Amino acid sequence: MSKIKILSSSALLLGILMTATFARAQQTICVFDVQGRSGDIFKGMEEWALASKNTGANIKLLPYPKEEDADAAFKAGKCDGVYLTSLRARYYNKFAGSIDALGAVPNITIAERAIRYALDKRNAKRMLSKVNGEDFEVAGIDQIGTAYLFVKYNKIKNPQDPIKDLEGKKFSFLGYDVAQRYMLKKIKAVPVSSEISNLVAKFNNNQVDMTAAPAYLYKPFEMHKGLGAQGAVVVFPVVNVTMLMVIRPEKFPTSFGATSRGIFLKHLPKTLQYVNRTERDIPEKYKLMLTKEQTTKYQMIVREARVELTKQGVYDQQMMSVLKRARCTIDRTNFECSLMDE
Repeated sequence: MSKIKILSSSALLLGILMTATFARAQQTICVFDVQGRSGDIFKGMEEWALASKNTGANIKLLPYPKEEDADAAFKAGKCDGVYLTSLRARYYNKFAGSIDALGAVPNITIAERAIRYALDKRNAKRMLSKVNGEDFEVAGIDQIGTAYLFVKYNKIKNPQDPIKDLEGKKFSFLGYDVAQRYMLKKIKAVPVSSEISNLVAKFNNNQVDMTAAPAYLYKPFEMHKGLGAQGAVVVFPVVNVTMLMVIRPEKFPTSFGATSRGIFLKHLPKTLQYVNRTERDIPEKYKLMLTKEQTTKYQMIVREARVELTKQGVYDQQMMSVLKRARCTIDRTNFECSLMDE
């Protein structure tokens, strides 16, 4: 037998052995869901884990009601993958994590386009990243929903400039997100650093005057308590919230990431239907609608912050350009469509 044939046979045998090893090994995923094992996010991950068996992976899911705990466990090597909000997962992949840039995704139609674009096979290389010498891969993106402003007032006091209503107000925000901190400084609000696990509690207990949260949190966190008789939900898309599946690719079978992203894409329509249902959970009586002029005021200030944060390297420039094109395809009359700095 020639030397080349021996090497080829050895390589084939090694590949078979590696595949068998991955099949026997168990890959652990830390899953953030505020409702733990009983939550809809965790249940969705159970479906994903079952579908992933075809890749040769053997997924074990661990529920974490606190996002910071799931992230800490992943960083400590206690799990091979983690499922987090993009706001926190941006640390691992700026391209995918920038879908949740301030005001960049104003509706579910653009959210779907953004997720499909990011998960497209042509962006496979952008799903790979290296942070502090470690390799990571985004193996999936899913929609949670638009985060709106929950406030303690139900009337706009400054109709000509509604942003002034936010000045001096205590705002519970995700303390690890530099973008939110920057935005609060810009609108002259008082930042109160929080985690998702206590962000709403501070609002409900009147420790803060405002917070931003997706409709998904309304029911499980009983946000009607914080709104009371005088509160409202300002109907403006402050930020879109997605979830990212981040893995250490060397812990999984070859091409697992690509296959996993395909599974997420297949299930996206079902997820979007669920998101639409959670939007309807917020009663109409709480919704504070803005005029077109007031909406433009909000759009202008979040856009200014988004452009500045992109220049600082917080957001990915490629993703910002794609999202702008998507927004202007749907609404060509928007003031930003004639501007060239994004």
